[in-house]
Amino acid sequence: MGYARKSLVSLQDTPYYHLIGRCVRRAWLWGFDEYAGKDYSHRKQWVLDRLSRLSQAFAVDLCSYAIMSNHYHLVVRIDQHRATAWSTEEVIARWGLIFRIPPVIRLYQSGEATRAERQAAEKTLRTWRLRLHDVSWYMRCLNEYLARRANAEDRCSGRFWESRFKSQALLDDTGLVAAMAYVDLNPVRAGIAATPEASDFTSVKARIDTAAQTRAESPRLNLLPFKEDAHRPPYLPFTLKDYLQLLDWTGRQIRQGKRGHIDAAQPPILERLQIDQGAWQGMMRSRGNRFGRALGPLDHLRVHAITLAQSWIRGLKQAAQLFPQS
Repeated sequence: MGYARKSLVSLQDTPYYHLIGRCVRRAWLWGFDEYAGKDYSHRKQWVLDRLSRLSQAFAVDLCSYAIMSNHYHLVVRIDQHRATAWSTEEVIARWGLIFRIPPVIRLYQSGEATRAERQAAEKTLRTWRLRLHDVSWYMRCLNEYLARRANAEDRCSGRFWESRFKSQALLDDTGLVAAMAYVDLNPVRAGIAATPEASDFTSVKARIDTAAQTRAESPRLNLLPFKEDAHRPPYLPFTLKDYLQLLDWTGRQIRQGKRGHIDAAQPPILERLQIDQGAWQGMMRSRGNRFGRALGPLDHLRVHAITLAQSWIRGLKQAAQLFPQS
């Protein structure tokens, strides 16, 4: 039995979530479909464009992404405090980037609304504020838009997505870096890119391009910065240098037959986070992420299950292997 998305999200436990969307029947609906003889690769840019739009509206920070030919991965940070601090006018402006503003809100802004209309408008604005930092609404505004646009291009109707999106809570820094690495290494793991810097439509390539100033994407996605690039929070709790070193080291482990030697020195980030190398390598392989609704150390998983009033949560054995010091 599945769980409602609202029962899987606990912002008091973590603001970080790994989100996955997959096309119906795992069809190549935005890659090259050899069976149909059609190339839908241009649709990958639709995803980036829409994510850029959503980043302007929602209090949701994008940490990493990978857009494959029949699915995508996102790692996001929900900023509830930012949404709470928005003024009424900012809530209206942000909602208006995605949806039409109803007449009652226009009347409320102009000061011409009756008492009943003001009450109705204020109730609507409270709902909008909640939705603008809600994972389900964020994914709805992404997936529904993409499905409608693809179906319009194909001149057809019907389901585009295999199911509702999958959500995985990332309970601490170890879970966050594991999910981000898993996401950014998708093209390498699939054998369609030799290195992270050659992995198109991934956040790691976008970050490398930005750092090297080799290409300016339009529109540019505002990724959550690493701590050395931010003057104040929020930022990712590790440096870009350490993260790239971790990706390179991990990529050398999971690509069989790839040339190059493995440095005998363990990446500093693995040492600091006390992550077991063998379990880490296993997780980074295809379908190696055996965690379920949440990813993190054993004690964090148990507390998260209690918070969600669930008696059991998947991944306890893997957590004990991956994070032996927790």
